[in-house]
Amino acid sequence: MNDATPTDTQSSGAPSRASGSSFYTAMRILPRAQREAMFEIYSFCRLVDDVADSTAPHAERSLGIAEWRSRIEALYAGRPAPELRALAQAVRDFSLRKEDFLAVIDGMAMDAAEDIRAPDWATLDLYCDRVASAVGRLSVLVFGMGEQDGVALAHHLGRALQLTNILRDVDEDAEIGRLYLPQEELRKAGIVSIDPKAVLTSAALGQVCGAVAARALSHFQEADAIMARNPRRTVKAPRIMEEVYRVMLQGMMARGCGCPGSQCSTQSSDVSRGPHYRRGPRRPCSGGEAGAVAGRSRRRA
Repeated sequence: MNDATPTDTQSSGAPSRASGSSFYTAMRILPRAQREAMFEIYSFCRLVDDVADSTAPHAERSLGIAEWRSRIEALYAGRPAPELRALAQAVRDFSLRKEDFLAVIDGMAMDAAEDIRAPDWATLDLYCDRVASAVGRLSVLVFGMGEQDGVALAHHLGRALQLTNILRDVDEDAEIGRLYLPQEELRKAGIVSIDPKAVLTSAALGQVCGAVAARALSHFQEADAIMARNPRRTVKAPRIMEEVYRVMLQGMMARGCGCPGSQCSTQSSDVSRGPHYRRGPRRPCSGGEAGAVAGRSRRRA
């Protein structure tokens, strides 16, 4: 089992886990203290994501996720594991909230417990909030945004990035038995099966993906409005992430969104994989990546 024990989460390892991703590019522009804090958040997301995405039985993955919950509880009780001392420093420096770290873990737990297949919109929105927007809520504290607009940006940009990740990785997710497309949209398109590979062969797949893309675009528009009224210095990093993902989404929409990854995704943009905030991240993993911006791996931005 890949239990992703955080033996290498010290600050020296955190940047290396983010290197090569769109997240890394966006975070490099930040002042050192903010940059290092974001790398620690990203590293946390990637490591927990590795547990959720391992090939171990679901029960073992769930145990691994529970261990991470205990590590975060210990960190906030003033007993961080040696490997998490750099993350603990970021928590102190930027007043990062425990509930947001636990929300990320709860999101990863959804993947660890079972292979998600055609969730309803409410469940999918909860998943996006946990794996992407929660990371965003951590990230906006590092960026120095005000409470109200920071939370709003994390909400909208996290969901926009995560839904884009889902569209990008629909074929890759199908290969491992997952399908994040919402059941309501499948039914509207007349798709009865929730078997991931069967759904990908449906002629109505484009209609489903188009509905998801439209919702993502709506969240992008809300995020744009929030960033437009905030000081440029506080939204510079999330703006970069937003631009990368919007281009990717628009490219998929231009191609109809109904084709599997190799035809429909923008491989050249190498949008993070986490996190992602999946396997690259699929979660934007950061609101920061997604969240960061607001990642998960597949989902990782």
